[in-house]
Amino acid sequence: MLIDFFYQLKDAKVPVSIKEFLTLLEALDKRVISGSLNDFYYLARTCLVKDEKHFDKFDKAFGSYFKGVESLGELLTAEIPDDWLRKEFERFLSEEDKKALEAMGWDKLMETFKERLKEQKERHAGGNKWIGTGGTSPFGANGYNPAGISIGQEQSRHRKAVKVWDQREFKNFDDQVQLGTRNIKVALRRLRQFAREGAPEVLDLDDTIRATANNAGYLDIKMVPQLHNKVKVLLFFDVGGSMDDHIRSCEELFSAAKTEFKHLEYFYFHNCVYESVWKDNKRRHNERMSTYDVMHTYGPDYKLIFVGDATMSPYEIVYPNGSVEHNNAEAGQVWIQRLLEHYGSAIWLNPVAEMYWDYTESLHMIKQLMQDRMYPLTLEGLDRAIRRLNKSL
Repeated sequence: MLIDFFYQLKDAKVPVSIKEFLTLLEALDKRVISGSLNDFYYLARTCLVKDEKHFDKFDKAFGSYFKGVESLGELLTAEIPDDWLRKEFERFLSEEDKKALEAMGWDKLMETFKERLKEQKERHAGGNKWIGTGGTSPFGANGYNPAGISIGQEQSRHRKAVKVWDQREFKNFDDQVQLGTRNIKVALRRLRQFAREGAPEVLDLDDTIRATANNAGYLDIKMVPQLHNKVKVLLFFDVGGSMDDHIRSCEELFSAAKTEFKHLEYFYFHNCVYESVWKDNKRRHNERMSTYDVMHTYGPDYKLIFVGDATMSPYEIVYPNGSVEHNNAEAGQVWIQRLLEHYGSAIWLNPVAEMYWDYTESLHMIKQLMQDRMYPLTLEGLDRAIRRLNKSL
């Protein structure tokens, strides 16, 4: 079986060798892991992948080969037994049932969750109260509740959870994607402004001809500094959750921007910007940069561009501790306002079609914070956004 897996990795352009494959087999023979698929994934990646840039290719090949084999990830709460969270029961509700459910308030939701943890003594599935799988309880996995806590779930299903307890891994955008980027480059090119910088090293043909003529035909070469793109761009990308549906369009924008702007910096955030951002999604829990440091490092001459669908719980924008991933001391809107005060030239690009914007409360709130400087991530929307940024040049 593993020989076929080895060939699948080769087909996915992961540079694995026979020696590394034998190392993996030796590790399995010595039983260095417990036997779970999750443990095998990390062991195989450690033995077979020499460079982090191949992790995405490895993940795709691994997922394709072992499709249908289920495993449980580790939970962040030791009090909840793993076997409660197996997806053996799933209940589908009608639209009428969903509309009948009413969301709990934030404080009530967290208070009730703590009480359920103390009261519940056994595994449960498919109900409307206890922590388990399926059903309409506000707590658990693979069920439905308009304002709940997701526990032990591999990925969002209805994207209604207020708190997500699972540690998710987000994929870095691939800046090498070229398909579909040509028109984006043309639109971004309108933002570029050039200035001559540095030592004179480029031939000024017109001035050379004029000086030579004035010098009775004797060659008089004139040099000028080289032209450089003076525009500086700071990109903030929302990743994970509902943004998984828009990875391709964001990759195309990222690829085009890296080509068009010499002075380009980028960071990732999830749903809303808080006190820190990160450069690498695989290290986002350990290697973050303070948002204050970003503002101190990159001056107000940078053009700030947010890229995100602005789809989240309103708690994440207006309340401290509203983040789905950590306890943030200050609300997300506070940090957005700070960034807008520092960067006078800023826009928000949204991959969601503009016709749907009025149906999402959080999107409307972000649009207000941006003072209506939100544009759809389409060529037409990008053209309007660039024209808006150009007004401050």
